Amino acid sequence: MPRYNEPGFNDRRAAAEKARAAALEKLKAKPAPDPAVLAERAARAAEKEAALAAKREAAKAAREAEREAELAEKAARKREEEEAAAAEAARNSKPKLSDEEKKAIRDAKYAARKARKGKR
Repeated sequence: MPRYNEPGFNDRRAAAEKARAAALEKLKAKPAPDPAVLAERAARAAEKEAALAAKREAAKAAREAEREAELAEKAARKREEEEAAAAEAARNSKPKLSDEEKKAIRDAKYAARKARKGKR
């Protein structure tokens, strides 16, 4: 029975070179991809890119619409605040009366007081 002979450095190196050459031959022997397959891959990639572009555009339009809605809401809120302030100012302001109107009011009060005293 023959003894087991452990491979030496040169044997291992030769085996590695042989394996490397076999792998290289295997890659070289691989046929070129079919042009129809390449065209289909390119079409899929173009569709994917178009879908992504459409998605980006939709997101951008949504952001713009949201921004415009916020601006419109702020403008409406500001307009409401201004209207409320104007209404409050109108409620709190006393009307400007002329001297004749003031005299007429004073005379009416005096006449009312005199009428009350006369009824007692």
